[in-house]
Amino acid sequence: MQYGAMNFPVMPLRDEIDRVASMGFDFIEISMDAPLAHYTIMMAGKAAISRQLKAAGLSLVCHLPTFVSTADLTPGIREASQREMMCSLEVAAEFEPIKISVHPAMVSGLGHFVKEAVAGYALEFLDRVVRRGQELGVVLCLENMFPRYGFMSEPEAFADILEQYPDLFLLLDVGHARLGEKGSGRILRFIERLGHRLGHLHLSDNKGERDDHLPLGSGNIDFKRIARALKAAGYDATATLEVFNAEPKKVMESRERFDALIQNA
Repeated sequence: MQYGAMNFPVMPLRDEIDRVASMGFDFIEISMDAPLAHYTIMMAGKAAISRQLKAAGLSLVCHLPTFVSTADLTPGIREASQREMMCSLEVAAEFEPIKISVHPAMVSGLGHFVKEAVAGYALEFLDRVVRRGQELGVVLCLENMFPRYGFMSEPEAFADILEQYPDLFLLLDVGHARLGEKGSGRILRFIERLGHRLGHLHLSDNKGERDDHLPLGSGNIDFKRIARALKAAGYDATATLEVFNAEPKKVMESRERFDALIQNA
């Protein structure tokens, strides 16, 4: 399996590439968020960033913007958010990443009272993203979210979407899937039902209440069972350690812990 780590977009991107390379990862997953990893910054520094990645021996996964509202009820906010996403997709493709991670739209504000309208905007925009991704020849992986996001948190919802789009893959965020559950049942259901469409992993630990992004072993997610399920599903591709606010040693230990579980599954 290939392992990566994510940048922190408030830090200079070039420094973050060096940080991830220093920990011996195979790739960096760049979260294309403002202020310091926005698509305009990436495009302006394309040549230098590409040279740095090559010199460091790092492959690249791009994560399209997180803090946007692509299904917002307000047309101007929705349109601006969608524009940010599409511009980011275009720039990400310029870097020829191995994969591109995509968050689904979220339900926010008064959208909770008219979820069908929000779902309509969300699915309409997802269709646009997937079709443009096909034209660009990139691999898109759609990330599961936690229940309060209001959209795309259950395996059943993903099964319908993935059936509609054969070129789209599941990005399983185990931390997201753990939230709102007493155990790791939702995580295992994702793998058992959709392991054949799994394209990428986000790994972090939590205690089922918040998306804490803890080092593996610091929460109560059952990574041993997850590793066995992944092995049974034949998954052996990419995994990003989303362990935040931790010293490098903890991030590397999380990678080693999970890899050992995979090897012994």
